[in-house]
Amino acid sequence: MSSFPTGVAVVTSLDAEGTPRGMTCSSVTSVTVAPPTLLVSLRRGSAKLEAVTAHGGFAVNLLHGDGQRTAELFAGPEPDRFARVCWRRAPSGLPHLADDAFAVADCRVTGLLDVHDHTLVLGEVRTIVRNAGTPLLYGLGRFSTWPHPCPPSDNAPSH
Repeated sequence: MSSFPTGVAVVTSLDAEGTPRGMTCSSVTSVTVAPPTLLVSLRRGSAKLEAVTAHGGFAVNLLHGDGQRTAELFAGPEPDRFARVCWRRAPSGLPHLADDAFAVADCRVTGLLDVHDHTLVLGEVRTIVRNAGTPLLYGLGRFSTWPHPCPPSDNAPSH
């Protein structure tokens, strides 16, 4: 699957103590339109999965073309990732990487399915924040961007 290009997202949540947690995730997909539902795949036993289940929600931060540094940071071993990026607490309490994302979807966990070493997490989209930007892409072992900027649109599909 590493040869299949995909958008780059950072999935964020809060652990039981309210500490922000996050990880770069290319395993994000739209599942349904009504209600709008996203699926993320998280490693079983990870602190990120524990945070998502403890909080009952997560945010999918779709990174823009200038977000490669953030993608690499949240994919690496850095223990205090949020100290190295600008982030904001959304009204839901979830951490948003507003400076690095062209769109952020706040989701409420609606289902969990264990599949081998990962858990598929279903989340109903509660809110979406959309900014101007060009999506960051990853495939064939490298980052790239969409060829043309995508302006924000009030009537854009929610996912």
